Amino acid sequence: MKKLYRRLPLRHLITLTILLFSIPALAQTVSLSGTIIDEKGNTIPFASVYIRNTTKGTSANSEGKYQLQLVPGSYEVLFKAIGFKQEARKVSITANQVVDVVMHAESFQLQTVNIGGEDPAYGIIRKAIKKRPYYLKQVNAYDCEVYIKGLQRMLAMPKKFMGRDLQKAARENGLDSNRTGIIYLSESESKYTFQQPDLVHEEMISSKVSGRNQAFSFNRASDLKVNFYNNMENWEGLSNRPFISPIANNAMLYYRYALVGTMIENGETINKIKVTPRRDYDAAFTGYIYIVEDSWRIYSLDLYVTKKANLNFIDTLKINQQFLPVSKDVWMTSSIRFDFTGGFFGFRFGGYFISIYKNYDLNPVIDKKEFNEVMRITKDVNKKDSTYWEKERPIPLTKEETTDYVKKAVLAKKRESRPYMDSIDHVNNKAHFMSLLIGNGYTHRNRFKKEYFHIGSLLQAVDFNTVEGFALTADATYAKQIDSITNKYLLLRGKVRYSFGSQNVHASVSGNIPLNEFNLGFNVGSDVVDLNNLTPFGAGDNRTYSLFYHQNYEKFYDKQFAQITLSHRIVGGFIANAGIEASNRQWLNNITNYSFYYQDKQYTSNNPLDQFSTQPLFANSKAFKIQVGASYDFSNTYDTYPTGRYYYASKYPRVAINYLKGIKGLFGSDVDYDELTATVSESDIPLGVYGKTSFLVGAGKFLNTSSLYYTDYKQFAGSVLQQYLPTANAFLLLDPYKYSTNDEYFEAHLEHNFSGFILNKLPLIRKLKLQEIVDYNFLATPALNGYSELGFGVQYLGFRAMYGLGFDNTGHQIQGFRFGINLFNGARRR
Repeated sequence: MKKLYRRLPLRHLITLTILLFSIPALAQTVSLSGTIIDEKGNTIPFASVYIRNTTKGTSANSEGKYQLQLVPGSYEVLFKAIGFKQEARKVSITANQVVDVVMHAESFQLQTVNIGGEDPAYGIIRKAIKKRPYYLKQVNAYDCEVYIKGLQRMLAMPKKFMGRDLQKAARENGLDSNRTGIIYLSESESKYTFQQPDLVHEEMISSKVSGRNQAFSFNRASDLKVNFYNNMENWEGLSNRPFISPIANNAMLYYRYALVGTMIENGETINKIKVTPRRDYDAAFTGYIYIVEDSWRIYSLDLYVTKKANLNFIDTLKINQQFLPVSKDVWMTSSIRFDFTGGFFGFRFGGYFISIYKNYDLNPVIDKKEFNEVMRITKDVNKKDSTYWEKERPIPLTKEETTDYVKKAVLAKKRESRPYMDSIDHVNNKAHFMSLLIGNGYTHRNRFKKEYFHIGSLLQAVDFNTVEGFALTADATYAKQIDSITNKYLLLRGKVRYSFGSQNVHASVSGNIPLNEFNLGFNVGSDVVDLNNLTPFGAGDNRTYSLFYHQNYEKFYDKQFAQITLSHRIVGGFIANAGIEASNRQWLNNITNYSFYYQDKQYTSNNPLDQFSTQPLFANSKAFKIQVGASYDFSNTYDTYPTGRYYYASKYPRVAINYLKGIKGLFGSDVDYDELTATVSESDIPLGVYGKTSFLVGAGKFLNTSSLYYTDYKQFAGSVLQQYLPTANAFLLLDPYKYSTNDEYFEAHLEHNFSGFILNKLPLIRKLKLQEIVDYNFLATPALNGYSELGFGVQYLGFRAMYGLGFDNTGHQIQGFRFGINLFNGARRR
């Protein structure tokens, strides 16, 4: 250090000394705080507090109390709240200072309207609609700092639910004796960067979750971002339909407008306009939007929607958004608040999320590659202490919130301790007779080690089919969580199956092992498996139809196997996979005609291509196969967590290619063939108020067919039962065995979900929140030539009912109803 000082000229030493002594003074801040009330003495919650000509500001809390950290000096402080006149206070602050503010109700100059004429609001809205595209793209890029606070409260809870006593659970989660109180309280700070048209990068700086010392906040600025300059706001999950902006291009079809009046604020004339939906059931807002005269920009808005608009899970959602000028011509969001209430089955809840934006930079230096990372959360963001939060928190905590943090910190420490986790497991790990008999079996959990062990119930263990008779399966699963954020598990499964009819024993061991960026899977043993490797039948379906209706739709063969698979994300949306399999396949014939009913009937043969023949469909054979594949979805967006990356699904189609080679002679293999397949698919393509569309197109060809058997053929996801799984490649009515091919094929699947666009217009029916589904499926092979089917149906919370019509190349028509559960509804991440 002495050598450094010797090298510096005297004037540099003087400057350095001044800077060193100035740093503490520059860093020193003082607090401006107070309470904001109306003329009657009622507190005004969540009023905005900003320094004039800056983007530095805060919001009052739910009790009207505010706090703002400032460097000593002179300021003009603005106090704003929708429904009240803006108040300004000039302050010179050198130490902590209290400034309480009384705000007065808005006073508007009412406009004269000709009797029978159009309300002036319509002219203002037309001008705002005309300027909408300009303001939507006015700012090409920006970054800012965002503080988010979320609070959810249990307003009511029954004492018991489905036979379970909830009083103890309520107490353990910090609720009061009436089972009410805060159930979620969290704060976070982020650096948020945006670039047109929709590129986002967010880095969480700090995170605090009440009652979860090790957790990261769910708060995300991108989730709370709203922009009413867009034609629609699509809040998937909250509603089946997007909500129409009051200044959308087609807003006049959805809204009625009324000018409440005008006022002057900061030299600007502000028009207050009341908006109401033309029809109660439309996905439109009710409330007020404030438009600046001449510039026709949004000044602020206070809107809400109710369950009349078919909201999911909640009854009412309120949106309050305020803007402030960050330059001469540019206004940006200063705060957004969502308030909500809802309930179901005797539970009532409510809460809010509020975000405060400050320190905008409209000309940020951006590396476009950083937008590949949508969210970044490092391991230290939840380690900030109370001193940090007291200084950085822009919205003061209420007394209740302060108590909640303190009380739940104690509860969290207790819940994270091994004795507590063991005590919970001791209670929950008790076996229950009915669950073991006909329920989900038995699960033994160790929360501290993040692992569990599960065995199935007796009902799940008992099976029946025509090639084995009755069979009993002992099935056990062990899982250990490796990563809670990316949901990685070590998974091991063992299965032993005994057939009382054939007196054969089958056993297998399978598993999935995460290996850093790789995923290793294996499956070794023997089993009786479906001839169609896409398993078109659900668990227990064939058993039910055989025992109760004397119909054996599912066809089987005996397989001994050893399989290994390996997958790896090479980069971004490019995923590669490979696998090898050695197997011994043996044909099975029916050995029983037993059924609970219809004893005089005969089952069809196990040969799906000849219902009355006992002739084997294929000869017993051995096979050794290698498989390589890759997929790419033209995306490289992900979240970064302390444990790794979590990738998003792409808005572009996913392209996949796969090559399968049967090698003759290796390990006694009898097969010699080459199969090449490719698919292009995309799900949930948004089409605005008209719903969303999904599609899959696939094609393939056997390049070499020197030696292969029916089990090596290309299979299709057909269905002959009323139950079906609505996957992207599913057919409604296609026979799952008849059209398998060893040649070339082409298949196409198109599905459109109207998201209630049609049925929502029908009284009473709209309350069911049904989604209309239209399906079209097509398959062509050299033998089939062409098969088409069209399906119509409805979906509710993933449960689907469809009616299908199918036509083959001969003109033969088939029809029927299908029912299924869409497990993949709305899944956009992977």
